[in-house]
Amino acid sequence: MGGNKSKPAGKDKGTVTGPGGEIKTAPKEEKKKPQQKARLAVTIDENQGMKAIQSMKAITVQSVAKAAGVKISVANSLIRTLEAKGVVKKVGGYSGHRVYAKVK
Repeated sequence: MGGNKSKPAGKDKGTVTGPGGEIKTAPKEEKKKPQQKARLAVTIDENQGMKAIQSMKAITVQSVAKAAGVKISVANSLIRTLEAKGVVKKVGGYSGHRVYAKVK
């Protein structure tokens, strides 16, 4: 029932056929190290964040990110900072989708 077929000598991985038909081992390729990703430090100041949430009734991370034009992670850190300072408070939400309101 069809077993493993043997490959020709020149077709094996790691071998190279020379000009006279002789078989030589191929030089080993060096593994390249993956380049590290550049860390981008995008921040948003509180004044710009307050302008973004000024007219919102329900403040969510997604709505702040869209209004301010930043990533979700940046908007999330802004809201957590504002919550720690007492500017906004959590009023609802579940499973990571929290809803905040401004403290008057």
